[in-house]
Amino acid sequence: MIDELLQSLIPLSSPPSGPGWNHASMVELLGDAPLRPASVLIGLREGVQPRIILTVRTSHLTAHAGQVAFPGGSRDAADGDAVVTALRESEEEIGLDRALASPQGYLDCFETISGFCITPVVACIDASARLRPSPDEVDEVFEVPLSFFLEPANLRRYVMEYRGRQREMVEFVHGGHRIWGATAAILLNMLERMKRA
Repeated sequence: MIDELLQSLIPLSSPPSGPGWNHASMVELLGDAPLRPASVLIGLREGVQPRIILTVRTSHLTAHAGQVAFPGGSRDAADGDAVVTALRESEEEIGLDRALASPQGYLDCFETISGFCITPVVACIDASARLRPSPDEVDEVFEVPLSFFLEPANLRRYVMEYRGRQREMVEFVHGGHRIWGATAAILLNMLERMKRA
């Protein structure tokens, strides 16, 4: 299972630069304005049953408060690349020791309605890594078995209206957590890449 995922990734030596795989639909919604670079970490906790690390954002944040998300954020000027951004943000948000994260590759870039072009970085996380949410940004850290996302019955598709347009959306619900928006779309890209690999 984890081997299939790793084989489906864009190599670390060839980082994607955008536009996102959803660029056409974002241009319809937002126009063709420049997007800010950002990065998220799809952390695969190693073990008998590999798990994906997710967070619940704190309720006082100005953007996406209370939503499930991958650790990550905007690229700083000092960040050398998407991997550095993903690891730095993960250290800040969930206390992940960079030495216990082994980057493996990338998923396709994804554009958001909040004006970011996200580069998802996939990394294997040592089973011993201790994660502690930063209360300023994260209410909770939780993990979902990779096998849950691979079960087609757990993917729900629906349509929502945004700025007068119909948008096709996906979501997963696990253990009382609703995983939707950009997070679910990035997971869908992961699943589609695995099918093509």
